[in-house]
Amino acid sequence: MLLDIFDPKAPPKPIGIDLGTTNSIVATLRDGRPTALTNCDGASLLPSVVYYSHEGPILVGRTALSYATREPTRTIQSVKRFMGRAADDPETQRLGSYHFAMPTSDADAKSVRFELGTSRPTPVEVSAEILKSLRQSALDQLRGVGGVVITVPAYFDDAQRQATKDAGRLAGLDVLRLLNEPTAAALAYGLEKQKNGLFAVYDLGGGTFDVTILRLEDGVFQVKSTGGDSALGGDDMDRAVAEQMLSAMGVTTDAERAPELTSVVLAAARKAKEALTTQANVEVELPAKGGGSTVFRLSRAELDQLITPLLERTGRSCRRALRDAGLTAAELDGVILVGGATRVPRVRAYVSEVFGKEPLADIDPDLVVAYGAAIQAELLATQSDDVLLLDVLPLSLGIETMGGGVDQILPRNTTIPAGAKATFTTYADHQTGFEIHVVQGERELAKDCRSLARFTLRGIPAMPAGMARLDVTFSVDENNLLNVTAVERTTGLSQTIEVKPSYGLSDEEVERMLEDALDHGEEDFEARRLSDARVEAERILLASRKALAVDSDLLEAGERERIDAAIEALGIAVASAKAAASITAKIDWLADVTHAFAGRRMDRAIQSAISGKQLVDVEKRVEHAAGIEAHLSEKGLG
Repeated sequence: MLLDIFDPKAPPKPIGIDLGTTNSIVATLRDGRPTALTNCDGASLLPSVVYYSHEGPILVGRTALSYATREPTRTIQSVKRFMGRAADDPETQRLGSYHFAMPTSDADAKSVRFELGTSRPTPVEVSAEILKSLRQSALDQLRGVGGVVITVPAYFDDAQRQATKDAGRLAGLDVLRLLNEPTAAALAYGLEKQKNGLFAVYDLGGGTFDVTILRLEDGVFQVKSTGGDSALGGDDMDRAVAEQMLSAMGVTTDAERAPELTSVVLAAARKAKEALTTQANVEVELPAKGGGSTVFRLSRAELDQLITPLLERTGRSCRRALRDAGLTAAELDGVILVGGATRVPRVRAYVSEVFGKEPLADIDPDLVVAYGAAIQAELLATQSDDVLLLDVLPLSLGIETMGGGVDQILPRNTTIPAGAKATFTTYADHQTGFEIHVVQGERELAKDCRSLARFTLRGIPAMPAGMARLDVTFSVDENNLLNVTAVERTTGLSQTIEVKPSYGLSDEEVERMLEDALDHGEEDFEARRLSDARVEAERILLASRKALAVDSDLLEAGERERIDAAIEALGIAVASAKAAASITAKIDWLADVTHAFAGRRMDRAIQSAISGKQLVDVEKRVEHAAGIEAHLSEKGLG
């Protein structure tokens, strides 16, 4: 038996988490090397899927995924693509066959809520369930979890970043930092050990695409530019294949696309895409319209043609990132592949065409981001200054001016942490307040950018237009989260806010959910005890029934009736008990009435073992059995 030896006084281990669209991974450093921990499925990759049963527990991972085709509206997949999106966002309606709760207030309209009957979880709450599962897996293997670094796409905006941080807090994690996925990948490749170099990171995951240009110079890790699309990924390849499948099935109208059918076809499309990574052709059996089945055939060449428009979108982002960095592809020292979708052969070939060199793919593209997060978590936990990360803003931050224009205060690709100040004045005579609208994006008009926050600075003395002066300071921290301070010069009136994205949860909502978790802590503990007791009882019932079948001749008068009564009582308790204590009491009763019977069975076993054996052999076997019994008892298994 392999024992897990650990130091109970050892400090909690920092961990890194790649909260992915398709799969999520938790990793840590062991002997100085990043290692992916196994999850509840016994694997490194945890499907980012959460199933909300009608009355039972919430399921995560592969078990949850098994419900995707049976109850697709209750099985939330690719929730990362909903992070930071409003209920009326056009992208929201395109992302899956879910029922969305109708907003009942302005606050409700700021975040998607999945309508599940008895519950209406937000993407933050769904993501928190995935993070809770990963946290528990880490606790089971590390005996203590310290701070965590969670990775996010470089092109995630402030709303999506804040939503990710909220999910981490809700899962009970101490979030040290949000780290851009391309930066994490570069860390995993150990690029910080090189004195100089320019690298591009091409990150195509399940639901997002990022491209980042990095410069490594004397231990300084500087992001020169970043770009991408937070609504483009491997899921879109699956949808392109699924459209072809639906057409082959004769499904041509939206009315015919039931959620169950859509889920089945998307799963088949994903399998076909994955199969074509190693095969030239694939055949998939699909249900036919009107009954029966039809065979859908797809070649790798046809898949390449279907995904070409998607790849061309990534190519435009790559060329723009090079221009922003003031570089040509020939000046790069290497290209790193990240994300499961980069396994597709045409993707790798396309990257070679865009950058003019073969990409690096030595580390599993599914694990490389989690590895980098684990390295960064260790650096932060030990306060190491071996590597200096200089990240950049993915999108510009500014304020709406009169007329609906945008005054950019912090342009995109500004190295962070960063701060900047701009001065504004009143537009009308006797104006006594400033309405400040913070926006994010590259468009010239505020209505075309993403709204982050609105607040009003009141109490300004009535003055002619243009006389009052308002200094607005933007400050962005290492997690890419924004604080805004507004000060009116003549009066000294000021207001400071941490900009909460319009599409994220408020602090009050997050705190409420945290309080709910604390309020129900004892209830959750008792539920776990009840589950464990049921499992133990089932094991004992099976062993008892087997013993009665094998050695019934050892029973004494009236003993069978007492044992049967105890077995029946324990069986009823397993099926109906509401508390673990009820089952434990019945287990004790069964142990009591079978004690003498068990002793006679042991005597028979010993007699059988020593029959025809030398005394020295018997002594050795008895000593061996005693040693096993002592070990099992010590581990709570005897």
